[in-house]
Amino acid sequence: MIESENGQNEELSGGLTSLACLLHLARRSREAESAAQLGFIAVNETRDLVTYRQAALWQDGRGAVSLSGVVAPEANSPYVLWLERVICNLASAELSPSITAIPFSAADLPSEEADEWAEWLPNYALWLPFNVKDQKGGWLLAREEPWSNAETALLAEWCALWAQSWALHHAEASPHTWRRAWISIRAWRPSRASFSKLLGQLHNRDSWRVFGHWLWRTRRGHITLAAVVILLFPVRLSVLAPGQLVPANPAVIRSPLDGIVDQILVQPNQQVKAGTPLLEFDRISLASRLGVAQQALATAEAEYRQFAQQAVTEAKSKGQMGVLQGRVEEKRADVAYVEALHQRATMTAPRDGIALLDDPSEWVGRPVATGERIMVVADEHDAEIEAWLSPGDLIDFPEQAEATIFLNTQPLSPVGGKLRYIAHEAILQPDGGYAYRLRARLPADEKAPRVGLKGSVKVNGHFVPLVYWVLRKPLAVARGFVGF
Repeated sequence: MIESENGQNEELSGGLTSLACLLHLARRSREAESAAQLGFIAVNETRDLVTYRQAALWQDGRGAVSLSGVVAPEANSPYVLWLERVICNLASAELSPSITAIPFSAADLPSEEADEWAEWLPNYALWLPFNVKDQKGGWLLAREEPWSNAETALLAEWCALWAQSWALHHAEASPHTWRRAWISIRAWRPSRASFSKLLGQLHNRDSWRVFGHWLWRTRRGHITLAAVVILLFPVRLSVLAPGQLVPANPAVIRSPLDGIVDQILVQPNQQVKAGTPLLEFDRISLASRLGVAQQALATAEAEYRQFAQQAVTEAKSKGQMGVLQGRVEEKRADVAYVEALHQRATMTAPRDGIALLDDPSEWVGRPVATGERIMVVADEHDAEIEAWLSPGDLIDFPEQAEATIFLNTQPLSPVGGKLRYIAHEAILQPDGGYAYRLRARLPADEKAPRVGLKGSVKVNGHFVPLVYWVLRKPLAVARGFVGF
């Protein structure tokens, strides 16, 4: 009788000890300051309640969160990867809400995981799932002895109490949504079932919900969200190129004949009116040509008159009259042509404007060919923007893109215009590089600065994310070295 009472007292004392330990652990979970501390309590301090050798905390979307005896689990270690596959098999099973603990062993797993059981875990394991506010997870405990019903019930109660605190701290932990998908990829086996499981992890709505909750409720999430918003903020892509103001509708003065420039009658940038003499060619050669042509005409006319007098008495001379008359007309045309060249030896301005040319002294005495450009007469304020864009800065411009020139003489007064055209082929520049010619028209209702002023031209493209605007040039340079 005394022995029976002693057994009851020991059983009562053991139950009170377990209850006191459970209450102590519940208070520890309530006082935990972070989800990481809660994970440590689950896998390490639970040993005060029951004995076990190994423990792991798993959460859907994050994988193995905590391991007993380890400060931080190594995600790519063979043990963690195997454990992930084992727990994924357990978590994928459809369980009744009343089932709070599942004892299992190697015989309950697929052959691929069961073959490695002896290498990583003791003989008997216990799975304690929890699902609080759609936050799925579970504990895995393993030891050498089987699990009793009392221990299983006690652990299930402790896991339920712990899960309430875990739900409160859940938003503070980084979800690492894609870490779970990467573990699944590393552990993937080429089978239809494993492929379906992998797709399920990638399309897990709970993982995305946890990730969104983390973004909106945590400081790190706010920083991450702000960084993503800043990097995706749309900015205008633009390029810079050297440019100048050039005449929009110039009158080009070209040489009307092959000759030598005798003198330039205007100075660079001189204001001229229509009909103002611009330059003269050397008339000596023209005068010689005119004298020769006139003499040839007089000879042809004298010969024609001689045969005309002989034609009165000689029938043979009548047949030569037509040939001689044609020769006279030919010589007259030569004289008229040379006289026209003589008149065009003095070139005049075709319109009002300013004369644009280089140093006049360099033209004096220079032989020119027919059609060679000598100078330009243009309206001083009828200008447009011309820029030379390097091949590395050529981007996709919208129609009538905005082009602004910042003149060196007026850097605080930019002049804006609309893109008119871009050359389809790059042109070799004097410095040995290639560039595309770009022209932009200025507004017709505004008085443009005078032509010839130089500066920097900014051309706006489409809107792009800020990260592309920052990395466009570095990526282009890196692509030149890497090759993709």
